[in-house]
Amino acid sequence: QVQLVESGGGLVQPGGSLKLSCVASGFTFGLYAMNWYRQAPGKEREWVAAINSASSTRNYADSVKGRFTISRDNAKNTVYLQMNSLEPADTAMYLCNFRMGKNYWGQGTQVTVSS
Repeated sequence: QVQLVESGGGLVQPGGSLKLSCVASGFTFGLYAMNWYRQAPGKEREWVAAINSASSTRNYADSVKGRFTISRDNAKNTVYLQMNSLEPADTAMYLCNFRMGKNYWGQGTQVTVSS
């Protein structure tokens, strides 16, 4: 069955960095675009970044552009999100996503930016 497992979240001070990972299984990872979303308490889920199957196209929400970088390693069935210059407003649960007829989601990894 399809599985997406995120990791790499944690508590970080403002200005710090984290690198999230999402390991995929149960489908042909290299054929699909992948997304990162985030959801803060009491807020709607927000799209953060996307990467196409060949890594030739990457798109970002305006709120993270210039600070976050999405990448993937198709040999490892893994998509990453490098987050730099983190701000308290980046605090959220970060979720990996792809679409294959329907949306598939991981369980998420919590990122907390606080001093």
